[in-house]
Amino acid sequence: MRVPLSWLREYVDLPATETGRDVQAKLIEVGLEVETVERVGDGLKGPLVVGQVLTIEELEGFKKPIRFCTVDVGTANGTGEPQEIVCGARNFAVGDKVVVVLPGAVLPGDFKIAARKTYGKTSHGMICSGDELGMGDDGSGGIIVLPAEHEVGTDAIELLELVDEVLDIAVTPDRGYCLSMRGVARETGTAYGLPLRDPALLDVPPPNSDGYPVKVADPVGCSRFTARTVSGVEPEARTPIWMQRRLQKAGMRPISLAVDITNYVMLEIGQPLHAYDRSSVDGPIGVRRATPGEKLTTLDGAKRVLDGEDLVITDDRGPIGLAGVMGGAHTEIADAVADPESGRLGGTTEIVVEAAHFDALSIARTARRHKLSSEASRRFERGVDPEATSAAAQRTVDLLVLLAGGKAEPGVTEFVAPSGPRTISLSANHPDKVAGVDYGRETVVRRLQQVGCDVYGQDELVVTVPSWRPDLSEPNDLAEEVIRLEGYENLPSTLPRPPAGRGLTERQRLHRRVGRALAGAGYVEALNYPFTGSAILDQLGIEPDDPRRNAVTLVNPLSDEEPDLRTTLIPGLLNALRRNVGRGTHDLALFETGLVFRPTGDEKPPARLPVDRRPTDEEIASLNASLPQQPRRVAVVLAGAREQDGWWGGARPAGWADAVEAGRTVAREAGVELIVRQDQHAPWHPGRCAALLAVVDGEEILVGNAGELHPRVIKALGLPERTSAMEIDLDRVERASDGPMRAPRISTFPVATQDVALIVDHTVPAADVEAALREGAGQLLESLRLFDVFTGEQVGEGKKSLAYALRFRAADRTLTAEEASAARDAAVAAAQERTGATLRG
Repeated sequence: MRVPLSWLREYVDLPATETGRDVQAKLIEVGLEVETVERVGDGLKGPLVVGQVLTIEELEGFKKPIRFCTVDVGTANGTGEPQEIVCGARNFAVGDKVVVVLPGAVLPGDFKIAARKTYGKTSHGMICSGDELGMGDDGSGGIIVLPAEHEVGTDAIELLELVDEVLDIAVTPDRGYCLSMRGVARETGTAYGLPLRDPALLDVPPPNSDGYPVKVADPVGCSRFTARTVSGVEPEARTPIWMQRRLQKAGMRPISLAVDITNYVMLEIGQPLHAYDRSSVDGPIGVRRATPGEKLTTLDGAKRVLDGEDLVITDDRGPIGLAGVMGGAHTEIADAVADPESGRLGGTTEIVVEAAHFDALSIARTARRHKLSSEASRRFERGVDPEATSAAAQRTVDLLVLLAGGKAEPGVTEFVAPSGPRTISLSANHPDKVAGVDYGRETVVRRLQQVGCDVYGQDELVVTVPSWRPDLSEPNDLAEEVIRLEGYENLPSTLPRPPAGRGLTERQRLHRRVGRALAGAGYVEALNYPFTGSAILDQLGIEPDDPRRNAVTLVNPLSDEEPDLRTTLIPGLLNALRRNVGRGTHDLALFETGLVFRPTGDEKPPARLPVDRRPTDEEIASLNASLPQQPRRVAVVLAGAREQDGWWGGARPAGWADAVEAGRTVAREAGVELIVRQDQHAPWHPGRCAALLAVVDGEEILVGNAGELHPRVIKALGLPERTSAMEIDLDRVERASDGPMRAPRISTFPVATQDVALIVDHTVPAADVEAALREGAGQLLESLRLFDVFTGEQVGEGKKSLAYALRFRAADRTLTAEEASAARDAAVAAAQERTGATLRG
């Protein structure tokens, strides 16, 4: 919400010395997020005046049309003589009033104006457009043409309100009332302790039977509907400059007088409105749910197929608008158009004004369903004051009568669904308990009254919530109001004292060790959102029956393209990799640790937990039973060079082996030795994919995968060639560990190293050979490492040679050569028996 300070002063008598920065600080103190204060017209310096075009000479012989004009600027130029100006704009004529900047002036952006020769003429100044003055687009597509009533020589800086300060407020979903000048002025008055001049306090005539007929078929979706009619509107009436400037500063483009008035009132009071051309409305206005398949062309020109849950405005022909979102095209206010024969202006002369209150959830779903977010839907989604409909309609009628020469018809239509005031029971000391501060009853009552509540009672308060605060529904909401107005900065800062002897759990220690180990190996942690969608799974080549397709879908996702909770960490890391590559970083190694969400189908609807006490063990168990499985995983992605080149040698590109080693690094932190086997698993390359296994209760289980991504995946996502990745289930790795990590025992006895080279069939996995060697070597084997793989004529066709380094050590003595050789021979014998291996040579 953009709030011009000059407009805000109309409702609150701020001290004249208060600047936008001062107001920003005050509003932040009461809980509003004022992001910036824009100084409109900063650096602007006159003379900038109203001028009248006297003559226009078309200059020939140039690539674009150029006009040499003389403009009457009164005595602003010091001589009273016409000012000669060269201009390329075409949207003005002789006699028009324009804005002229004279030599010596400075426009926004430190653009200094001086007389200069151009196109064979000397131009003494400029005829200005809105963009050149920092006003933004006014829809004219050229220079500013002013109404004829403004006198020549008038100061245009003051006339156009070019110097101002605009507060840009990030309005949170629970503060929808601050999407209006009325709401922000109320917060400003509260912050300064000043009274509010409420623009919604208007004399409104009572409803009668002469109003425009309205039929509301869905009182749940539409709880209020006010209709007023204005006749005799002048089609050629233009929006006054002061209203155009307020709309522009608030971030809206002026369109036409009737539309500008409805937008102005919406910004002022917070109630969205719609104006219909009465001549194009056929019969009574209705409010109902759409019939599935009905069609409507909205004001943006899009033809939309309606859903059965859409709330629509209708007449006898069918839908004429999406309620609370956007009106229909065939009932919009017609522009003033001159009749070619008579020259008389035609256009809308009778207007029906709609001010209604719609259900927030219904409007939010309709806007999202049609991907049609508007200023109106944005306000209805966050909550609009239902009591303001009649006042907003009256304010619109008053402005149409004042500015468009219309006449307010006496008929007033008002539909109101039965409802009562919302009340909340609250202990007078409840805010004290929440904040840990002794506010006292008087302070609580005073602060609640400041936000518009009616408060009754002594120790137990009965609070009637104001109509413009739909977010106040619980005692804690009222406590928050007291706390924020008393100042968050006044809350005491007290660090919790953990009981002695407690610290991180073993699982937490493992997670920290894994992160440190990967960081030490050269990986950079990337934190990604836990949201995903089916599109990225399609690009990864994941089959429809893959368990990773079974996702938890959010009811209210941040993005329609990512409505699911992630089932794997790989998509988020690949997006981060692609984003960094796109910004010029090519040698990347990223990692992430986090939860994934795997529903089982047995989840139960969650119970609503109390907030006034600690939940019972049964209630917590019920809540946990409603959650999907959330295993913690670790993933890495690599691309580019793993080792940089330099005087020490050339670079080494990252590859599948680095991804496998990352998995081993993770497992080692849990004291687990991984078993690596060949695998085929999307999104990895079928010939460069490894299954990472660990032994749990004597059985091998899959804990993750690593390798090079499939070329189709790399092409679909635009990733660097040979991009590799690894993902491992940390919970399964933890199950395979022997408990808490213990410091290694340092033996004082020397090691005995024995090397063996075994020839096996090329189809025999190296992991099987390694497992056989370990089993055969027995307790004396300290470590085993594969250091060479060889194929060729020397070992025979269809064969491969695997060379291992075996380290033997005894805990209580120095091994003899005979003992080490015996252990090696036993290991070789086991490999020969289980895998058919033979000693090479």
